[in-house]
Amino acid sequence: MIQPRSLFEKVWDSHSVRTLSNGQTQLLIGTHLIHEVTSPQAFGMLRDLDLKVKFPNRTFATVDHIVPTTAHVEPFSDPLAQEMINALRDNCKEFDVKFFDIGSGTQGVVHVVGPEQGITQPGTTIACGDSHTATHGAFGAIAFGIGTTQIRDVLATQTMAMTKLKVRRINVDGELPPGVYAKDVALHIIKLLGAKGGIGYAYEYGGSLFDNFSMEERMTVCNMSIEGGARCGYVNPDQTTYEYLKGRPYSPEGEAWDTAVAEWDAIASDEGCEYGDVVKIDAADIAPSVTWGISPDHGIFVTENIPDPAAAKDEDTRISIEEALEYMKLPAGAPIAGTKVDVCFIGSCTNGRLSDFREAAKFLKGHTVASTVKAIAVPGSEIVNHLCEQEGIAQVFRDAGFEWREAGCSMCLAMNPDKLEGEQLCASSSNRNFKGRQGSPTGRTVLMSPVMVAAAAVTGVVSDAREVFGMAEKAA
Repeated sequence: MIQPRSLFEKVWDSHSVRTLSNGQTQLLIGTHLIHEVTSPQAFGMLRDLDLKVKFPNRTFATVDHIVPTTAHVEPFSDPLAQEMINALRDNCKEFDVKFFDIGSGTQGVVHVVGPEQGITQPGTTIACGDSHTATHGAFGAIAFGIGTTQIRDVLATQTMAMTKLKVRRINVDGELPPGVYAKDVALHIIKLLGAKGGIGYAYEYGGSLFDNFSMEERMTVCNMSIEGGARCGYVNPDQTTYEYLKGRPYSPEGEAWDTAVAEWDAIASDEGCEYGDVVKIDAADIAPSVTWGISPDHGIFVTENIPDPAAAKDEDTRISIEEALEYMKLPAGAPIAGTKVDVCFIGSCTNGRLSDFREAAKFLKGHTVASTVKAIAVPGSEIVNHLCEQEGIAQVFRDAGFEWREAGCSMCLAMNPDKLEGEQLCASSSNRNFKGRQGSPTGRTVLMSPVMVAAAAVTGVVSDAREVFGMAEKAA
């Protein structure tokens, strides 16, 4: 009798080349995604070793981190940014790597481009020099963020060395209340399990909520797996996966499509397979969430109060809360709702997809951004930008007072001109609220869903979007 296996075990075993002397596995990487920040040194290492890219047809590149979003006009005002995109272009040309360049109509954030092109597919291994590569696990792939030397290894050999992970199954069952989104689910899981709770694990997300989630909702949760310490996160492929992929540029066609779907069905976790542990969550218990501190696990519901270090369960927690509140300049024990915001940002590889802007626009229409707030909306790709323009979504944002930008990583991180100034506080749909993450060493970030960002933008303070936009179910 064949032992039931999880998707992770099946994909790992089918991509294992050999066991190395140190106990790690030499793992075949089915798809390699690269961008302008972490790849130049790796290509330089190839030249130093007189090596070529082993399988250029398995490598895909785009530019996202350093791109100015006010206008995709070159030369960029930042000479280093211009040098980086030029280097990526040159490297892709020299090593025959497909490049989704600015102005091609297909450029964008690497974790948006891969899925929308159909490059991201079930049952494979994916690596990228970016910590949020777990996004691609939404398709039933095992996707890892890697460093520059590993990028070199994958370019040169299409393999990398890695220690096998345990698998934690996270079941979320039931339906989300009105005004609660995939971002809230991600923040809630991280709050429950901790920023380091997933170390040594792959997270397998399941339950009726994930069964009913769209692909973009699944991507949002998988994207933030790394914020909970997990090396990767994934959802088993199903009909929702296949409907999303069908007809995309790099998806199989004809008989190859039918063969692929059969293989993808077989790669899903077997009933009765064993997990390192299982976590169960009731979707009805999740409410709109906001971070108050300097780690993604510093999260509370918008109806709750900021933690008081005096009530901490232990000394380490007390010190952690005090450090966070000192940096964030927030009063202990006060409601998080009503906290003044200076900047509002909707975008990033977490929440910069078409459905994110559609949902926010649905509620934003007819409202106006507060005069004290700078609000920007940044589509995750040129395709998302085009579709938002076509559907009138971009105009809704403009009419409300948002700046509608070009595709890029933007205010998710401080590698382009979109940065906080001084002690500004930003309501952000991105994935990290670390100290200085958004450009200013004293800038502050509170994470939330796109609809919650829209609510903060029109009120000028952290607000419960259910109340601001008159949703069916009010906050308790």
